[in-house]
Amino acid sequence: MDKSTLNKINAFTRRELTEKELYVFPVHLCDNNIDRDGECFDDDSLVKLKELFVGKTGIFDHDPRGANQSARIFDTEIVSEPGKTTKDGRPYKYLKGMAYMMRTDNNKSLIDEIDGGIKKEVSISCSANKRVCSICGTDRNKSSCEHIKGNSYNGMICYNILKDITDAYEWSFVAVPAQVEAGVTKKYSLGVDKKEEKSMDFKPITTQAEFDAAVKLLVDAAVADAKKAFENWLSPEAAATLRNERDDFAAKNHNYEIGAIKTKVAAEKGIPIELAPKLAGETEEDIRKDADVFAKHINKSPKYTATPKFIGDTGTGDAKTNLQLKMLEALETN
Repeated sequence: MDKSTLNKINAFTRRELTEKELYVFPVHLCDNNIDRDGECFDDDSLVKLKELFVGKTGIFDHDPRGANQSARIFDTEIVSEPGKTTKDGRPYKYLKGMAYMMRTDNNKSLIDEIDGGIKKEVSISCSANKRVCSICGTDRNKSSCEHIKGNSYNGMICYNILKDITDAYEWSFVAVPAQVEAGVTKKYSLGVDKKEEKSMDFKPITTQAEFDAAVKLLVDAAVADAKKAFENWLSPEAAATLRNERDDFAAKNHNYEIGAIKTKVAAEKGIPIELAPKLAGETEEDIRKDADVFAKHINKSPKYTATPKFIGDTGTGDAKTNLQLKMLEALETN
């Protein structure tokens, strides 16, 4: 490891680290080829990511917990491979990152897995303002178009071009990356052994047992990722129960609000409070209209008052008059 490399690493450390304390390896972060999701970075995006990924942390499965931090990018470069092209015929380019980690007892097994090609595939996390259709140029972050990713139109493949990169968050070791070639590259620095590079030989699968073992690793990793992604999701039955409870609560709350409005309007219009529930309407405006009609009928109703009775009054006008006449006749006689 030369002094320049060591200086770049120590720019991120709190103390000067020595070569013996460090494990350094190159990482294929991303490229301009069309990935499994039908998307790709254009050349300008790679240039921006080259700048943004310096200093970014390496974790596992895009899980942002601090305990997952394992390495850090200290240098980046854009690499071209003469004669190699993308799926749609453009010159192939990729973003290479140089990563370092501390040689400790805790990460010794991780270093062994990287050296052994087990921990190899990586995926990046970043933000792109634009996802441009390769056929018509529509920015699909703002609107849709009729073209479908993966289909061909007049001999041209439809895919999204990721443009206007605004941030890079992290890079992760994953089981199945979106970009097929993203991962720890086939050469890495041994550092402590004073050797610059060592080739990682490709070992082909030649038996059914080896094939089954390789598939099992991928399936197990995919199942683990799926469980982690959906661990906080509700079952369909629990979700249905929650929706019913929510709807019941909403209905009760609505009835309470309507009842309060009817009571308020009845008080304002001079309608007896016990008649407030008789008001019709599902909005305050409708309830007020009905209250106006209600109030008119109440005001037109005849008002009765009790008639004082004379002693001995039978309750009828005629009887009361006859009684008074008899009393006057008696006085005149006397």
